[in-house]
Order: sequence, then structure tokens, then C-alpha cells
Amino acid sequence: MRVLMVSKALVVGAYHSKLREVARLGVDLTVIVPSRWGLQRSEVVEAAEYDLKVLSCVRSGHLQHFYPNVLSIFQACRCDLVHIDEEPFSAVTWEVLTIARLHKTPALFFTWQNIFERYHYYGRLFESYVFRHTRGAIAGNEEARDVLYRRGFRRPVWVIPQFGVDPDFFKRMDTTGLRESLGVADKFVVGFMGRLVEEKGLDTLISALKCLPENVVALIVGSGPVQAQLEQLSLNLGLARRVTWIPSVASLEVPRYLNVFDALVLPSRTRPKWKEQFGRVLIEAMACEVPVIGSNSGEIPNVVGDVGYIFPEGDAEALADLLGQLHADPSLRQLLGSRGRSRVLAHFTQAGIAQRTVSAYREVL
Repeated sequence: MRVLMVSKALVVGAYHSKLREVARLGVDLTVIVPSRWGLQRSEVVEAAEYDLKVLSCVRSGHLQHFYPNVLSIFQACRCDLVHIDEEPFSAVTWEVLTIARLHKTPALFFTWQNIFERYHYYGRLFESYVFRHTRGAIAGNEEARDVLYRRGFRRPVWVIPQFGVDPDFFKRMDTTGLRESLGVADKFVVGFMGRLVEEKGLDTLISALKCLPENVVALIVGSGPVQAQLEQLSLNLGLARRVTWIPSVASLEVPRYLNVFDALVLPSRTRPKWKEQFGRVLIEAMACEVPVIGSNSGEIPNVVGDVGYIFPEGDAEALADLLGQLHADPSLRQLLGSRGRSRVLAHFTQAGIAQRTVSAYREVL
């Protein structure tokens, strides 16, 4: 089976382990990724198990992006199936699907979109075209599947997260040296990793810190437009010394930083046009045996299951109570960490997601 995959998400090097797993299942795989997505350059430029094509991308970082040279790649790989790892209302999905139709090649697409909303004119036009001419879709969560059906999609939909984790990469490790260098060797570290944007609810985490003992500190890894506001909040609450800010780290460094955390918090807050679509950092932390706490926004409760804690979004007191339980009980942290890794091995490995994806390919064909 020859498959062409097009994906902007694959600029991240850690995500490529899924591709290796797909190739091991007998798929002759060609993958198109942008040379950069926004400010991030592609972290992988060649691969042994699959054919990687790194192309220039027009409107990189924007939803309505496209690849001027995709036609030549399509003609060269002579694929049996096209996996467009993009939303159905995106210009690149329309572009690649049009080429696939010219070559009479079946295609499917991917969606995270878990809120029903009205798109602009071109978004509606692209989506209508994609719904008519694809053979199926992969949805990253159950709500996204339901939104597809509500919007009128009438083909099969498989609920499969876009990426899992490699448990040999995300695992428990000794980070004593890193903890010392960060100045948190003797602290209980509450961690967050991701973009610093309003919808991630970091104000809830910082406010919860006020209710916890002095040796409980926050390590926030990431950058974004609300960082200055969050720093001011920590200053206003008298918490500036208890919050450490680390700029975004390379994807290959993520497991080391996750292992510094005594607990990871994802305090996402639903907005009219956004709610948490998955929360990949949750399964990365769980694979590292770090206990996780998430808000009840979107897909978070389904990802965490019964191996972590869920609190009402925006409720700093409820979050502080859960963190207090973990702080007071090392054996509880160890138990939840072990259960979290077991859940990842059962449901969220790259190998397992690759198997489910390839099964979807076979059904389409």
C-alpha cells in the first residue's frame, strides 16, 4: 500500500515516531511537511523508513496555507491513498484533494474541530467540496466526530488521536541535575508546558498556588502573548519567587522537563470558539509517570480517564485542593504515575495509533 501524507504538524521531530510505526506495518509512505510552520523550522529533514519531502509553504502559520510544488511530489510517488492531515475547511486540503481527484486516488482528512461554528465563505466552500469527494475522515476526539456528522459529513469517521507517544522516549528518568540547575531541587514542582494563551487558563494555576504551602512552586515551560499578564498576576499575588518561567524547549528535550514536575496541570478554559481538543502534554506526562490534573474542558476528562484528577475549569480552590492531596502523599503520586503510564501503553502509544490508522487506510481502500 502506497500512502501520501500531508501534514504541517510533522514539523515537530518527536511526532515522527508514528510514521516509523506506520512504515513498519508495510506501508510505503511518502510524507510532505513544510520547511517551517510559523516560526518553527522542520526538526526532521530526512528519514530512513519513509520518504520525507520538506517543501516551502505559502502562508506558513496560517490555516489557509498551501504548497506550490505538491503536484510534482504526487506524480512521483504514485500513491494508492492520500492522507490529508489537515482540517476540511483548509485551502491545503482542497488543493491536495483536487490533485488526488485528477489522479483518481481516494483520500481522507483529519479534524480536531470540536465546536460547531459557521465558517467564512471560503471555509464553507472548501469544506463542502471535501465532504463530497473524500472517502472518510479521522477525528482526533469524539466531539470532533459528532461535529462532522452535524455538519453533514456522511462518510465513515474513525476516532483516532493525531499522535500518540513513544514510550521509549517519554519515560521516567532521573533529572536531579536539571532540578538543581532550575533551583527547584527541594521543592514540590507543579508544571505546565504549552503555549501561554488565555484559553490555557494559567491564571487559575497561579491563583491556586496562593492557597498552597511555600515549598510548592510552579514551573511554566512555554511562551505566548499572555506571559506578561501572568507575570504581573504572580507579582500581585506575592508569588513571583514561586513561579519560574522557561521559554519553549525543543521537542526532543520535552521528556527531561516533564520529569522535573511532581505534577502536571492543564487548566484549560473553554471559550466560545475553542475548547481543549486533546491535551497531548497529558499523555506525554503520563508516559513519564507524572501525575496529571486537568480541567473539565473538552476532551481532557476522556484523555485522563480514572488515572488522574479533573477539576471544574476556572476553579482555583478546587485545583489547590487536588494539588494539596498530591503534595501531602508521595505514595499517591507514585500510584497515579504508574497508572498513568499503564493507560498510555494501553491507549496512546504511537504504535497503537499507527495500527488504528493503517486499519482505517485498509477500510478506505
